[in-house]
Amino acid sequence: MVKGPGLYLDIGKKARDLLYKDYQSDHKFTVTTYTSTGVAISSTGIRKGDLYLGDVSTQLKNKNITTDVKVDTDSNLRTTITIDEPAPGLKAIFSFIVPDQRSGKVELQYQHEYAGISTSIGLTANPIVNFSGVVGNNLLSLGTDLSFDTASGNFTKWNAGLNFTHTDLIASLILNDKADTVTASYYHTVSPLTNTAVGAELSHSFSSNENSLTIGTQHALDPLTTVKGRVNNYGRASALIQHEWRPKSFFTISGEVDTRAIEKSAKIGLALALKP
Repeated sequence: MVKGPGLYLDIGKKARDLLYKDYQSDHKFTVTTYTSTGVAISSTGIRKGDLYLGDVSTQLKNKNITTDVKVDTDSNLRTTITIDEPAPGLKAIFSFIVPDQRSGKVELQYQHEYAGISTSIGLTANPIVNFSGVVGNNLLSLGTDLSFDTASGNFTKWNAGLNFTHTDLIASLILNDKADTVTASYYHTVSPLTNTAVGAELSHSFSSNENSLTIGTQHALDPLTTVKGRVNNYGRASALIQHEWRPKSFFTISGEVDTRAIEKSAKIGLALALKP
């Protein structure tokens, strides 16, 4: 893909990944194997309290076409076909879920040096049409994200975002929930050598007049081990350590404690991902 401002989902993504990615309170186990023909088969099991969930997925790559098929414990069959660069900067995605007859969707993504566009439409008689676009460059970009329900003739979603990127910092401002919520985020690289970074996210809801603030940091103890920590204004503090004990195989343990109710048990999450 051509380098440029990226897609709308990329606005504020660095800060979101720092503050929320890999944190969990569940137990998750994933094993991936490859057949002699290059098909990747992944099995995932998740324990959420007393509930056990699982899925099996396969991925087949043939030139620029990737086919993903996933079956979960609810007997849903999810298929996604991705065609990468049928034309320069273009990506086409077709997805559907069986037995949900209304789940079919076609999505097109186009990335240019000064723009990024994503549009999708449901394969139904009265589909929901989604459009998001970003204009700008690697320094400054402005985007919008819209959803239109053709059945009701109403916009079900409209958001807007602004992203500023400098050498070692990324700042973004996003307007969500039909202008009811504004979120500002900040990501700063302190030391590239140790992957040390800090970030923060501040959100304000105009309808409820509520604010939420989350700050966090990450640091690489060594090339294979990373620690992260975060805390929010509700008094919830979280930390995790992730170790790559072999190439592409990760062990992650995370925990969360409510500092305002310290007598309650901490939430502990475990994740193990094995790849050959």
